Order: sequence, then C-alpha cells, then structure tokens
Amino acid sequence: MKNQRKHARYRVGLILSWVGLISAVTLMPRPTRLASAQAVAPSWSYTGNLNTARSDVPATLLPSGKVLIAGGGSDDRPFTGDLTAELYDPATGSWSRTENAKLMDSSHPFGFWNHTATLLPNGKVLVAGGSEGDGSFITAVLYDPATGTWSYTGPLVTARESHTATLLPNGKVMIAAGFDYDYNSLNRAELYDPATGKWISTGSLNTSRVYHTATLLTDGKVLVVGGFDAEGSKHAPSFEVNQAFSSAELYDPATGIWSNTGSLNTARLAHTATLLSNGKVLVAAGYGPNAPNGLNSAELYDPATGIWTRTGDLNTERDSRTATLLPSGKVLLVGNDIAELYDPATGTWGITASPKKALI
Repeated sequence: MKNQRKHARYRVGLILSWVGLISAVTLMPRPTRLASAQAVAPSWSYTGNLNTARSDVPATLLPSGKVLIAGGGSDDRPFTGDLTAELYDPATGSWSRTENAKLMDSSHPFGFWNHTATLLPNGKVLVAGGSEGDGSFITAVLYDPATGTWSYTGPLVTARESHTATLLPNGKVMIAAGFDYDYNSLNRAELYDPATGKWISTGSLNTSRVYHTATLLTDGKVLVVGGFDAEGSKHAPSFEVNQAFSSAELYDPATGIWSNTGSLNTARLAHTATLLSNGKVLVAAGYGPNAPNGLNSAELYDPATGIWTRTGDLNTERDSRTATLLPSGKVLLVGNDIAELYDPATGTWGITASPKKALI
C-alpha cells in the first residue's frame, strides 16, 4: 500500500526535482555564468548530462561554484532510490561522481529521496530526512566538499520527508512539517546545531502541513505558507487540491514560537515562494481549489503589515516549478517548455525564452 502511495506522489516529486538545480545554476558566481552581460536576448543552451537519471533531489550550490546533487529516485527505481552523488562543474559544463552518500537506514540498503540539502556556514552540506524503501527516516549526513566524503551526524528527533529546511542567521538549521512514515503531515519542527551535531525540538507549527514553502525573511523570521493536511491512507492514492491551505505562519528563532500571520488570497500547495529584493515574498502558481491543473495566480506578502496582496497573473496555469531571483531583481519561473519573468517594478509577468526541452 505504501508503495502505491509513493507512486501516486511521484509526479509531484518529479515536478519538484528540478527546483534546486535550475536555481543553483542560475545563481552561480558571475564569472561562471554561461550568459554574458552583453547578451542581447535571453536564451537557453544544453550542458552536460548527469551520470545517473534522478528525481526528487535538491541541488546545492557550493562555495567553489560547483553544484552537488545526491540521492533521488527515477522511473527505474521509484521505490528504492539512489545513493550516488555528483558534482556539476560550470567551468567545464560536465558532471563527475563523488563519494556515494551514506545509507539512510542501515537495515535497508536503499537510496533516498524527498530529503533536504542545506549549505552550512562551514561549507559542508547537511542532508536530512527523506524517504527510503518504504518510509521516512531520521538519518542525517554531512558532505565535506574539501574531501569529497560523507559522514553521519546526529539523527533527527522525528522521521520525516518532503519537509522544508531553512538556514537561520545564527547558523542553525530549522526543518519543519512534512510527511511522517504513514504519510500523515506533521506540525513538528526541530533545530540542527552544527557546533554539536545534534537536533532538538523547537516550537510546533499551529497547523500540520506538507507541500508548503518556507522562506527566511530579512528580519530573521521564517515564513511558512500553504500546503495541505495529509491524513495517511485517507489521501491515498493522491492528494486533494481542494484541501489546500490559505494559512501562513511565522517562526521566530529568538523565542522558538510560531504565530499565525495573514492568509493567502488563494489557497495553494506545491507552489513557489521567492524573497524579493524589497523584502517582500512572491508566491506563485501551485495547485488550489478547483485548479487540478495548476494556478496562474500570484501574490505578495509584506512582512511590515503581515498582509497578502494580489499581483499580476502568470500567462500560463502551472503547479510547482522553479522560481529564481535574478541579479536584476526579476524572478524567473520555469516549467515544461515555458519560462516567464516577473518584474516587481510593474507587478507583471512576461514570457521569455523557452527551455530547449520540457522540464517537468
């Protein structure tokens, strides 16, 4: 039964799998970008292929400018996952293997997916939680780019997958919500301290949720938005878009407490959230009530007032895709074979150059 549920959520995972990679490559240090400042028009170009096909995997931009990906699933192994890891070098446009990640559960020799990967201040990458074989787990591992090796660190307090991870200004990592082993959504949150390698529980969210977003605000608080409340087998084999949340919460690292803030104008899950240069948060697309094929609406959160206001609609309906803040202050949203740019100065979206191949 659990494998059936995983298969039902596989499409969502495939959609989410490209978010980190496109964001990481777009935000590479200026000397390594393929596009030059003199480019007269935006365009896409092919780059090297991965050594292993994978999905449901985040991508992490390292201090060296390379990009790390580890784990993930694929069509060939939707329920077993992968342990391999690779590095993308923008100088050569090629991928190379690095040491395999550690087993998430020593009793099951499977790979993992639906985990999070967070670059720590010391340059290491924290990979936490996820799913392997037939359920979520509590394992966390560290990747050291200096040696290209992995090591275990302290286990999570609560097993989870499809959660969010946010690096706080104090250097700790806060993970929130997600699925438990039985695909119930969680309201629990915890903190990882790189100095001790240990996790501790922090305040619980007011609402259990999954397929939400978490955004670090300029004041150091974390904004969690949308998602839905899964109830295990009640939501197999698929999630219910009509139960998407409009609620949002703020986490205050100084107190460890969550507080409700203004609600979205449109309930949504599996959307994107981007911190803009002006400190506001842009939420776009996703699934919502009566929108099984995706939303084209977008809205802005103002931390100064705690209020959401509608902004321009996208030109196309879509669910979760990639949303990347560009150096110009505009936001690039990509999905399938369509790309759009959001201009905060005008509050409008415009079609831009399309990817050479559809990205789901």
